[in-house]
Amino acid sequence: MQTTAAATVAANFAAVKEMIAKAATKAGRTGDAVTLVAVSKTHGAAMIRPLLAAGHRVFGENRVQEAMAKWPALKQDYPDIELHLIGPLQTNKVKDAVALFDVIQSVDREKLARALSDAFAKTGTARDCYIQVNTGAEPQKAGVLPADADAFIRLCRDELQLPVQGLMCIPPVDEEPALHFALLRKIAERNGLKNLSMGMSGDFEKAIAFGATHIRVGSAIFGGRV
Repeated sequence: MQTTAAATVAANFAAVKEMIAKAATKAGRTGDAVTLVAVSKTHGAAMIRPLLAAGHRVFGENRVQEAMAKWPALKQDYPDIELHLIGPLQTNKVKDAVALFDVIQSVDREKLARALSDAFAKTGTARDCYIQVNTGAEPQKAGVLPADADAFIRLCRDELQLPVQGLMCIPPVDEEPALHFALLRKIAERNGLKNLSMGMSGDFEKAIAFGATHIRVGSAIFGGRV
């Protein structure tokens, strides 16, 4: 029998899935064109298992160390889990990140790109990568600047041979997110990238309208941080 908290998570998840389907239909897209990355940072396995029981398999975490404490056991129980790193990655954590995560969404600087390239070569295991673009040019936020994005994408793909699948952004909290979603889509289109990781709990429906292929939803499913 589920605890009250777990039941709430399950209900929230169902509601978010319905909102995704409606937003996709409104945008002339199908619901399965949008991948929900359930962001489980700060929440333990007990809150994650209701989603796994419901058949969901795609999750996101911000910190490597936190993820290492809870995901190996969950992955053992559910080998088809797809785990995305959506937070900043320090180069000294690259080895651990490559071992645990299936997708690295926060490739944001040359030093990290080179460290990932070396780790992929040494292990013989590559992970799908997304370039994080700092669309608002915020000094406190990670990500390559929009003006530098094309050159950085070329470096990652052509020189370092990283499997770059798409772009990711986190719009400024005090600006209209649609402007940033449109900018990210434009950068992706001119670089031939199909995947766009954009949109979170407060704006994912708008992100879907602008072509998001992956949305990162945490609090709308799991509630606030614990």
